[in-house]
Amino acid sequence: MAASPASKFAGEALPPTLTPACQQPPLYDGATRLYMAYVCPYAQRAWIARNCKGLQHKILLVPIDLADRPAWLRKIYPKNQVPCLEHNNKMIGESLDLIKYIDSNFEGPKLSPDDPEKQGLAEELLAYSDTFNQAMMSALTAKGAVTADAEAALDKIETSLSKFDDGPFFLGQFSLVDIAYAPFVDGFQVFFANIKNYDTTAGRPNMQKFIKEMNGIAAYAQTKHDPQELLALTKKLGI
Repeated sequence: MAASPASKFAGEALPPTLTPACQQPPLYDGATRLYMAYVCPYAQRAWIARNCKGLQHKILLVPIDLADRPAWLRKIYPKNQVPCLEHNNKMIGESLDLIKYIDSNFEGPKLSPDDPEKQGLAEELLAYSDTFNQAMMSALTAKGAVTADAEAALDKIETSLSKFDDGPFFLGQFSLVDIAYAPFVDGFQVFFANIKNYDTTAGRPNMQKFIKEMNGIAAYAQTKHDPQELLALTKKLGI
């Protein structure tokens, strides 16, 4: 059973976002750095995992301005994207791989289940997360009513949240699966309400409870961005 996600979290002053005018942090000097962006839900996954493990003083945040990213980011990570983690003289990327890496390679509360049944569901849900995000983004950018694919994706999440009755999360107890989905479930609720006038949680009580429970976790709440700023960002993207 995973420990409480708030058990080792302490608040912190967040560093400023780096632009091309900012100097590159030292590379491979023994420090562990998470290159991320405050507005990126994929980077938010790694940030949440770091917070829930109580690693604020062991994994330094390096926030990047994605709209005007420094040229040196591509030099240290050729994919030129976030999140990526500088650890043990290497760079590790891809958000789902990264949250597993953080859980396996650092001290702190374990964020993966011991129960084989829950392990199987965890892998299934983590693998499905990209399909969910794609269905929701397609519906968000399409004209007209919310698509059947998006409705089906939301219903799958609702059903998945009812598999276990020992807690409000996907596996009952808090895990990496919740970390993987929370930024998107929460974010899509904001976007669909404001852009499509559609409540993604209406008639889905498990999702409502999930969002409420996640918002009560300080380690997650600190990673959330102002909804109005996120909506302004969607307008810049033409959504």
